[in-house]
Amino acid sequence: QVHVVESGGGLVQAGGSLRPLCAASGGTFTNYAIGWFRQSPGKEREFVASISRTGVYKEYAESIKGRFIISRDNTKNLAYLHMSSLNPEDTAVYYCAVEFRLGTPARSEGTYHYWGQGTQVTVSS
Repeated sequence: QVHVVESGGGLVQAGGSLRPLCAASGGTFTNYAIGWFRQSPGKEREFVASISRTGVYKEYAESIKGRFIISRDNTKNLAYLHMSSLNPEDTAVYYCAVEFRLGTPARSEGTYHYWGQGTQVTVSS
């Protein structure tokens, strides 16, 4: 069983930055690829970014490419989502999830096995 916890969300003005983080425990951190997803009110959950076990491979949704960067620190068992140039359309609950494949990390939420409870990100105009 892997326990996933997100933190670091909050309220920020448009144009600002936030860095939510994801902690995963209950196994070996380097056995997990990490994904970030988000869900806005009235919308389905959507893929944001993912990173492979070693951090070499990264995937990004087109809507956030160039503004968000996913990273991980395997010495601290943490993954991060560096969000910049935020706009109100980025307002959502952001979820972290883990999967166990090698190579390119998944973009499909069905591939992910364990999920956190989410952290709220609100961007004011």
